[in-house]
Amino acid sequence: MNRGKVYSVSSVNQYIKNMFSREYALSVVFVKGEISNCKYHSSGHIYFSLKDETSQLTCVMFRGDRRGLDFRMENGQEVIVGGSISVYERDGKYQLYAKKIVPVGDGLLSERYEQLKKKLEQAGYFNEDRKLPIPKYVRRVGIVTAKTGAAVQDMIQIATRRNPYVQLYLYPAKVQGDGAAETIVSGISYLDEFGVDVIIIGRGGGSMEDLWAFNEEIVAEAVYQCRTPVISAVGHETDYTIADFVADLRAPTPSAAAELAVYDVRQVLNELYGYKDRLARCILTQVDYDRDHLDSAEARLRYLNPQNQILQKRQYMMDLEDRIQRMMTQFLKDKKHLFALLAGRLDAMSPLKRLASGYAYVADEQGRMVDSVKQIKKNDILTMTLADGHVRTQVEEVLEQEENPLLARGDSDFASQNREDL
Repeated sequence: MNRGKVYSVSSVNQYIKNMFSREYALSVVFVKGEISNCKYHSSGHIYFSLKDETSQLTCVMFRGDRRGLDFRMENGQEVIVGGSISVYERDGKYQLYAKKIVPVGDGLLSERYEQLKKKLEQAGYFNEDRKLPIPKYVRRVGIVTAKTGAAVQDMIQIATRRNPYVQLYLYPAKVQGDGAAETIVSGISYLDEFGVDVIIIGRGGGSMEDLWAFNEEIVAEAVYQCRTPVISAVGHETDYTIADFVADLRAPTPSAAAELAVYDVRQVLNELYGYKDRLARCILTQVDYDRDHLDSAEARLRYLNPQNQILQKRQYMMDLEDRIQRMMTQFLKDKKHLFALLAGRLDAMSPLKRLASGYAYVADEQGRMVDSVKQIKKNDILTMTLADGHVRTQVEEVLEQEENPLLARGDSDFASQNREDL
Protein backbone atom coordinates (compact mmCIF):
# COMPACT_ATOMS: atom_id res chain seq x y z
CA MET A 1 0.00 0.00 0.00
CA ASN A 2 1.48 3.29 -1.13
CA ARG A 3 0.55 5.72 1.58
CA GLY A 4 0.18 9.41 0.79
CA LYS A 5 -0.20 12.20 3.32
CA VAL A 6 -1.92 11.13 6.54
CA TYR A 7 -4.56 13.42 8.16
CA SER A 8 -5.95 13.43 11.64
CA VAL A 9 -9.64 12.94 12.33
CA SER A 10 -9.94 16.51 13.56
CA SER A 11 -8.34 17.84 10.39
CA VAL A 12 -10.73 15.91 8.20
CA ASN A 13 -13.78 17.03 10.18
CA GLN A 14 -12.55 20.64 10.19
CA TYR A 15 -11.97 20.50 6.42
CA ILE A 16 -15.46 19.16 5.83
CA LYS A 17 -16.90 21.85 8.12
CA ASN A 18 -15.14 24.52 6.08
CA MET A 19 -16.63 23.05 2.94
CA PHE A 20 -20.11 23.34 4.49
CA SER A 21 -19.39 26.92 5.60
CA ARG A 22 -18.35 27.99 2.10
CA GLU A 23 -21.52 26.54 0.62
CA TYR A 24 -24.02 29.40 0.54
CA ALA A 25 -26.99 27.10 -0.06
CA LEU A 26 -26.42 25.48 3.34
CA SER A 27 -26.08 28.75 5.30
CA VAL A 28 -29.80 29.52 5.05
CA VAL A 29 -32.01 26.51 4.53
CA PHE A 30 -35.61 25.52 5.29
CA VAL A 31 -36.40 21.85 5.87
CA LYS A 32 -39.83 20.26 6.24
CA GLY A 33 -40.22 17.05 8.20
CA GLU A 34 -41.69 15.16 11.12
CA ILE A 35 -40.22 15.60 14.59
CA SER A 36 -38.73 12.55 16.29
CA ASN A 37 -36.42 11.91 19.24
CA CYS A 38 -37.29 15.35 20.65
CA LYS A 39 -35.55 16.15 23.92
CA TYR A 40 -35.60 19.35 25.99
CA HIS A 41 -32.20 19.40 27.72
CA SER A 42 -31.68 20.89 31.19
CA SER A 43 -29.27 23.40 29.62
CA GLY A 44 -32.18 24.88 27.66
CA HIS A 45 -31.15 23.42 24.30
CA ILE A 46 -33.57 21.26 22.25
CA TYR A 47 -32.25 18.18 20.46
CA PHE A 48 -34.44 16.43 17.86
CA SER A 49 -34.48 14.84 14.41
CA LEU A 50 -36.46 15.59 11.26
CA LYS A 51 -37.56 12.62 9.19
CA ASP A 52 -39.60 11.82 6.16
CA GLU A 53 -40.46 8.50 4.49
CA THR A 54 -36.89 7.59 3.60
CA SER A 55 -34.43 9.68 5.64
CA GLN A 56 -33.77 11.74 8.75
CA LEU A 57 -31.67 14.75 9.73
CA THR A 58 -30.17 15.54 13.17
CA CYS A 59 -31.16 18.99 14.49
CA VAL A 60 -30.46 21.21 17.47
CA MET A 61 -31.95 24.51 18.67
CA PHE A 62 -29.82 26.38 21.18
CA ARG A 63 -31.31 28.10 24.19
CA GLY A 64 -30.64 31.59 22.81
CA ASP A 65 -32.80 30.88 19.74
CA ARG A 66 -35.83 29.57 21.65
CA ARG A 67 -37.31 33.06 22.13
CA GLY A 68 -39.07 32.79 18.78
CA LEU A 69 -40.58 29.36 19.56
CA ASP A 70 -44.20 29.89 20.60
CA PHE A 71 -45.27 26.23 20.98
CA ARG A 72 -43.96 23.08 22.63
CA MET A 73 -42.44 20.59 20.22
CA GLU A 74 -43.73 17.03 20.35
CA ASN A 75 -42.77 13.86 18.47
CA GLY A 76 -44.89 13.36 15.39
CA GLN A 77 -45.48 17.06 14.69
CA GLU A 78 -44.86 18.19 11.13
CA VAL A 79 -42.83 21.38 11.10
CA ILE A 80 -40.69 23.61 8.93
CA VAL A 81 -37.27 24.34 10.41
CA GLY A 82 -35.17 27.26 9.22
CA GLY A 83 -31.46 27.49 9.98
CA SER A 84 -28.04 26.46 8.70
CA ILE A 85 -26.30 23.08 8.16
CA SER A 86 -22.83 22.59 9.52
CA VAL A 87 -20.49 19.86 10.88
CA TYR A 88 -20.16 19.05 14.56
CA GLU A 89 -16.44 18.33 14.65
CA ARG A 90 -16.43 16.28 17.82
CA ASP A 91 -18.77 13.61 16.49
CA GLY A 92 -17.90 14.04 12.88
CA LYS A 93 -21.49 14.43 11.74
CA TYR A 94 -23.42 17.23 10.16
CA GLN A 95 -26.65 18.62 11.63
CA LEU A 96 -29.20 21.36 11.17
CA TYR A 97 -28.80 24.30 13.58
CA ALA A 98 -32.36 25.57 13.95
CA LYS A 99 -33.14 29.29 14.21
CA LYS A 100 -36.88 29.26 13.50
CA ILE A 101 -39.47 26.48 13.81
CA VAL A 102 -43.11 26.75 12.76
CA PRO A 103 -45.75 24.03 12.52
CA VAL A 104 -46.76 23.09 9.01
CA GLY A 105 -49.94 24.96 8.13
CA ASP A 106 -49.31 28.04 10.34
CA GLY A 107 -48.18 30.00 7.33
CA LEU A 108 -51.43 29.25 5.50
CA LEU A 109 -53.43 29.92 8.62
CA SER A 110 -51.73 33.29 9.09
CA GLU A 111 -52.56 34.23 5.53
CA ARG A 112 -56.21 33.19 5.98
CA TYR A 113 -56.27 35.11 9.28
CA GLU A 114 -55.05 38.35 7.70
CA GLN A 115 -57.42 38.03 4.76
CA LEU A 116 -60.48 37.52 6.99
CA LYS A 117 -59.40 40.27 9.36
CA LYS A 118 -59.05 42.74 6.49
CA LYS A 119 -62.41 41.70 5.05
CA LEU A 120 -64.33 42.08 8.33
CA GLU A 121 -62.59 45.33 9.18
CA GLN A 122 -63.66 46.84 5.87
CA ALA A 123 -67.21 45.59 6.50
CA GLY A 124 -67.31 47.49 9.82
CA TYR A 125 -67.32 44.47 12.13
CA PHE A 126 -64.61 46.02 14.31
CA ASN A 127 -66.13 49.52 14.63
CA GLU A 128 -66.29 50.74 18.21
CA ASP A 129 -69.56 52.65 17.74
CA ARG A 130 -71.50 49.40 17.13
CA LYS A 131 -70.19 47.60 20.19
CA LEU A 132 -72.50 47.13 23.15
CA PRO A 133 -71.53 48.30 26.64
CA ILE A 134 -70.98 45.61 29.26
CA PRO A 135 -73.60 45.92 32.03
CA LYS A 136 -72.09 46.97 35.34
CA TYR A 137 -74.39 44.85 37.50
CA VAL A 138 -75.21 41.49 35.92
CA ARG A 139 -77.40 38.72 37.32
CA ARG A 140 -76.89 36.00 34.72
CA VAL A 141 -73.70 35.23 32.82
CA GLY A 142 -73.49 32.81 29.89
CA ILE A 143 -70.21 30.99 29.19
CA VAL A 144 -69.36 29.24 25.92
CA THR A 145 -66.30 27.03 26.38
CA ALA A 146 -65.24 23.44 26.98
CA LYS A 147 -66.89 21.88 30.01
CA THR A 148 -63.56 20.54 31.19
CA GLY A 149 -60.27 22.31 31.52
CA ALA A 150 -58.65 25.03 33.58
CA ALA A 151 -60.35 27.90 31.74
CA VAL A 152 -63.92 27.12 32.83
CA GLN A 153 -62.83 26.25 36.35
CA ASP A 154 -60.99 29.56 36.70
CA MET A 155 -64.00 31.51 35.45
CA ILE A 156 -66.39 29.73 37.82
CA GLN A 157 -64.06 30.16 40.78
CA ILE A 158 -63.43 33.87 40.18
CA ALA A 159 -67.08 34.67 39.42
CA THR A 160 -68.26 32.84 42.55
CA ARG A 161 -65.66 34.58 44.70
CA ARG A 162 -66.56 38.03 43.40
CA ASN A 163 -70.32 37.56 43.60
CA PRO A 164 -71.93 34.27 44.68
CA TYR A 165 -75.38 35.66 43.80
CA VAL A 166 -74.66 35.82 40.05
CA GLN A 167 -75.98 32.81 38.11
CA LEU A 168 -73.60 31.15 35.65
CA TYR A 169 -74.91 29.24 32.61
CA LEU A 170 -72.36 27.03 30.83
CA TYR A 171 -72.91 25.96 27.24
CA PRO A 172 -70.36 23.15 26.74
CA ALA A 173 -68.75 23.73 23.37
CA LYS A 174 -66.00 22.11 21.40
CA VAL A 175 -63.23 24.69 21.18
CA GLN A 176 -60.68 22.85 19.04
CA GLY A 177 -60.76 20.63 15.99
CA ASP A 178 -63.44 19.75 13.48
CA GLY A 179 -66.90 21.18 14.27
CA ALA A 180 -65.60 23.49 17.01
CA ALA A 181 -66.69 26.69 15.26
CA GLU A 182 -70.23 25.31 14.78
CA THR A 183 -70.66 24.45 18.47
CA ILE A 184 -69.38 27.91 19.47
CA VAL A 185 -71.93 29.52 17.15
CA SER A 186 -74.70 27.32 18.61
CA GLY A 187 -73.70 28.34 22.14
CA ILE A 188 -73.77 32.06 21.32
CA SER A 189 -77.16 31.75 19.61
CA TYR A 190 -78.67 29.68 22.43
CA LEU A 191 -77.53 31.96 25.25
CA ASP A 192 -78.61 35.04 23.29
CA GLU A 193 -82.13 33.64 23.01
CA PHE A 194 -82.08 32.36 26.59
CA GLY A 195 -81.64 35.88 27.89
CA VAL A 196 -78.44 36.32 29.87
CA ASP A 197 -76.90 39.71 30.67
CA VAL A 198 -73.49 38.99 29.12
CA ILE A 199 -71.84 36.11 27.21
CA ILE A 200 -68.22 35.00 27.62
CA ILE A 201 -66.63 32.95 24.83
CA GLY A 202 -63.12 31.60 25.21
CA ARG A 203 -60.64 28.89 26.03
CA GLY A 204 -57.10 28.45 27.33
CA GLY A 205 -53.90 29.03 25.39
CA GLY A 206 -52.52 27.07 22.47
CA SER A 207 -51.05 27.35 19.01
CA MET A 208 -52.72 29.22 16.19
CA GLU A 209 -54.13 25.94 14.94
CA ASP A 210 -55.56 25.18 18.39
CA LEU A 211 -57.25 28.59 18.57
CA TRP A 212 -58.41 28.56 14.97
CA ALA A 213 -62.08 27.92 15.75
CA PHE A 214 -62.30 31.49 17.07
CA ASN A 215 -60.87 32.77 13.76
CA GLU A 216 -63.66 31.28 11.69
CA GLU A 217 -65.96 33.68 9.85
CA ILE A 218 -69.13 32.01 11.15
CA VAL A 219 -68.02 32.68 14.73
CA ALA A 220 -67.28 36.33 13.88
CA GLU A 221 -70.73 36.62 12.26
CA ALA A 222 -72.44 35.09 15.31
CA VAL A 223 -70.68 37.52 17.66
CA TYR A 224 -71.53 40.44 15.37
CA GLN A 225 -75.24 39.53 15.20
CA CYS A 226 -75.55 38.75 18.91
CA ARG A 227 -77.89 41.13 20.78
CA THR A 228 -76.26 40.32 24.10
CA PRO A 229 -72.86 41.90 24.93
CA VAL A 230 -70.04 39.43 24.24
CA ILE A 231 -66.68 39.22 25.98
CA SER A 232 -63.98 37.31 24.10
CA ALA A 233 -61.29 35.58 26.20
CA VAL A 234 -59.25 33.33 23.96
CA GLY A 235 -55.78 32.08 24.85
CA HIS A 236 -53.16 34.17 26.58
CA GLU A 237 -52.65 37.91 26.69
CA THR A 238 -50.52 37.87 23.53
CA ASP A 239 -53.04 35.83 21.52
CA TYR A 240 -55.43 37.76 19.27
CA THR A 241 -58.24 36.12 17.35
CA ILE A 242 -60.87 37.45 14.97
CA ALA A 243 -63.45 36.96 17.72
CA ASP A 244 -61.46 39.36 19.94
CA PHE A 245 -61.81 42.16 17.38
CA VAL A 246 -65.53 41.60 16.78
CA ALA A 247 -66.52 41.11 20.41
CA ASP A 248 -67.83 44.02 22.46
CA LEU A 249 -64.92 43.59 24.87
CA ARG A 250 -61.67 41.60 24.77
CA ALA A 251 -60.26 40.05 27.92
CA PRO A 252 -56.59 38.98 27.95
CA THR A 253 -57.45 35.67 29.67
CA PRO A 254 -60.57 33.73 30.70
CA SER A 255 -59.91 34.65 34.32
CA ALA A 256 -59.82 38.32 33.41
CA ALA A 257 -63.10 37.89 31.51
CA ALA A 258 -64.80 36.66 34.68
CA GLU A 259 -63.50 39.69 36.57
CA LEU A 260 -64.71 42.06 33.86
CA ALA A 261 -68.16 40.47 33.63
CA VAL A 262 -68.97 39.89 37.31
CA TYR A 263 -68.91 42.85 39.66
CA ASP A 264 -67.39 42.46 43.12
CA VAL A 265 -70.35 42.36 45.51
CA ARG A 266 -68.16 43.37 48.45
CA GLN A 267 -67.15 46.54 46.70
CA VAL A 268 -70.80 47.27 45.88
CA LEU A 269 -71.79 46.72 49.52
CA ASN A 270 -69.01 49.06 50.65
CA GLU A 271 -70.27 51.66 48.19
CA LEU A 272 -73.83 51.20 49.46
CA TYR A 273 -72.70 51.61 53.07
CA GLY A 274 -70.84 54.75 52.00
CA TYR A 275 -73.99 56.06 50.27
CA LYS A 276 -76.00 55.23 53.41
CA ASP A 277 -73.66 57.22 55.65
CA ARG A 278 -73.57 60.08 53.19
CA LEU A 279 -77.38 60.10 52.93
CA ALA A 280 -77.72 60.10 56.73
CA ARG A 281 -75.32 63.02 57.01
CA CYS A 282 -77.18 64.90 54.30
CA ILE A 283 -80.54 64.29 56.03
CA LEU A 284 -79.21 65.44 59.41
CA THR A 285 -77.65 68.49 57.83
CA GLN A 286 -80.92 69.32 56.08
CA VAL A 287 -82.91 68.81 59.29
CA ASP A 288 -80.55 71.13 61.20
CA TYR A 289 -80.82 73.71 58.44
CA ASP A 290 -84.63 73.51 58.36
CA ARG A 291 -84.77 73.71 62.18
CA ASP A 292 -82.66 76.87 62.16
CA HIS A 293 -84.85 78.25 59.38
CA LEU A 294 -88.00 77.55 61.39
CA ASP A 295 -86.50 79.13 64.51
CA SER A 296 -85.62 82.21 62.50
CA ALA A 297 -89.09 82.33 60.97
CA GLU A 298 -90.68 81.94 64.42
CA ALA A 299 -88.59 84.79 65.82
CA ARG A 300 -89.49 86.95 62.86
CA LEU A 301 -93.19 86.08 63.23
CA ARG A 302 -93.08 87.04 66.89
CA TYR A 303 -91.43 90.29 65.93
CA LEU A 304 -94.06 91.03 63.26
CA ASN A 305 -97.00 90.19 65.61
CA PRO A 306 -99.39 93.25 65.79
CA GLN A 307 -99.49 93.11 69.57
CA ASN A 308 -95.71 93.02 69.68
CA GLN A 309 -95.59 95.86 67.18
CA ILE A 310 -97.95 97.92 69.36
CA LEU A 311 -95.79 97.26 72.40
CA GLN A 312 -92.70 98.17 70.42
CA LYS A 313 -94.27 101.41 69.13
CA ARG A 314 -95.60 102.25 72.59
CA GLN A 315 -92.19 101.76 74.09
CA TYR A 316 -90.72 103.83 71.28
CA MET A 317 -93.24 106.65 71.99
CA MET A 318 -92.45 106.52 75.69
CA ASP A 319 -88.77 106.74 74.89
CA LEU A 320 -89.44 109.72 72.59
CA GLU A 321 -91.58 111.40 75.24
CA ASP A 322 -88.89 110.94 77.85
CA ARG A 323 -86.28 112.21 75.45
CA ILE A 324 -88.38 115.28 74.56
CA GLN A 325 -88.98 115.96 78.23
CA ARG A 326 -85.29 115.81 78.95
CA MET A 327 -84.52 118.01 75.96
CA MET A 328 -87.14 120.59 76.99
CA THR A 329 -85.90 120.64 80.58
CA GLN A 330 -82.35 121.08 79.44
CA PHE A 331 -83.42 123.73 76.91
CA LEU A 332 -85.29 125.73 79.57
CA LYS A 333 -82.40 125.33 81.94
CA ASP A 334 -79.99 126.62 79.34
CA LYS A 335 -82.28 129.52 78.44
CA LYS A 336 -82.76 130.43 82.13
CA HIS A 337 -79.04 130.46 82.61
CA LEU A 338 -78.59 132.62 79.50
CA PHE A 339 -81.39 134.91 80.63
CA ALA A 340 -79.73 135.31 84.00
CA LEU A 341 -76.45 136.18 82.32
CA LEU A 342 -78.14 138.70 80.02
CA ALA A 343 -80.13 140.15 82.89
CA GLY A 344 -76.95 140.61 84.87
CA ARG A 345 -75.28 142.29 81.95
CA LEU A 346 -78.37 144.43 81.30
CA ASP A 347 -78.59 145.39 84.93
CA ALA A 348 -74.93 146.31 84.88
CA MET A 349 -75.57 148.54 81.84
CA SER A 350 -78.83 150.15 83.17
CA PRO A 351 -78.71 154.03 83.17
CA LEU A 352 -80.90 154.10 86.26
CA LYS A 353 -78.37 152.12 88.14
CA ARG A 354 -75.72 154.60 87.03
CA LEU A 355 -77.91 157.48 88.13
CA ALA A 356 -78.45 155.80 91.47
CA SER A 357 -74.71 155.82 91.91
CA GLY A 358 -74.60 159.67 91.83
CA TYR A 359 -74.19 160.28 88.13
CA ALA A 360 -76.43 162.53 85.97
CA TYR A 361 -77.64 162.49 82.38
CA VAL A 362 -77.06 165.90 80.70
CA ALA A 363 -79.13 167.02 77.70
CA ASP A 364 -79.48 170.34 75.84
CA GLU A 365 -82.69 172.19 75.21
CA GLN A 366 -83.47 169.97 72.23
CA GLY A 367 -83.10 166.84 74.43
CA ARG A 368 -79.88 165.74 72.85
CA MET A 369 -77.30 164.09 75.08
CA VAL A 370 -74.34 166.30 75.94
CA ASP A 371 -71.15 164.31 76.23
CA SER A 372 -68.59 166.99 75.44
CA VAL A 373 -67.94 170.56 76.60
CA LYS A 374 -67.58 171.46 72.96
CA GLN A 375 -71.33 171.07 72.61
CA ILE A 376 -71.99 173.70 75.31
CA LYS A 377 -71.75 177.44 75.23
CA LYS A 378 -72.11 179.94 77.93
CA ASN A 379 -75.71 180.70 78.91
CA ASP A 380 -77.00 177.43 77.36
CA ILE A 381 -79.86 175.83 79.23
CA LEU A 382 -79.09 172.23 80.22
CA THR A 383 -81.27 169.56 81.77
CA MET A 384 -79.61 167.13 84.20
CA THR A 385 -81.45 163.99 85.05
CA LEU A 386 -80.73 162.46 88.42
CA ALA A 387 -82.00 159.33 90.12
CA ASP A 388 -84.83 161.18 91.81
CA GLY A 389 -85.58 164.05 89.40
CA HIS A 390 -84.43 166.69 86.89
CA VAL A 391 -82.47 169.92 87.24
CA ARG A 392 -82.54 172.75 84.75
CA THR A 393 -79.48 174.94 84.84
CA GLN A 394 -77.80 177.67 82.88
CA VAL A 395 -74.16 177.43 81.92
CA GLU A 396 -72.15 180.22 83.44
CA GLU A 397 -68.73 179.09 82.23
CA VAL A 398 -67.30 176.37 79.96
CA LEU A 399 -63.96 174.91 81.02
CA GLU A 400 -61.82 172.67 78.78
CA GLN A 401 -60.25 169.44 80.00
CA GLU A 402 -57.11 170.86 81.44
CA GLU A 403 -59.21 173.43 83.33
CA ASN A 404 -61.64 170.89 84.80
CA PRO A 405 -60.69 170.17 88.39
CA LEU A 406 -62.31 166.70 88.37
CA LEU A 407 -60.35 165.61 85.31
CA ALA A 408 -57.25 167.11 86.79
CA ARG A 409 -57.70 164.78 89.76
CA GLY A 410 -57.48 161.74 87.39
CA ASP A 411 -61.14 161.02 86.97
CA SER A 412 -61.22 161.60 83.24
CA ASP A 413 -61.14 157.84 82.44
CA PHE A 414 -63.93 157.19 84.88
CA ALA A 415 -66.06 159.99 83.37
CA SER A 416 -65.41 158.61 79.87
CA GLN A 417 -66.47 155.11 80.92
CA ASN A 418 -69.58 156.47 82.50
CA ARG A 419 -70.57 158.24 79.30
CA GLU A 420 -70.19 155.00 77.33
CA ASP A 421 -72.39 153.14 79.77
CA LEU A 422 -75.04 155.85 79.56
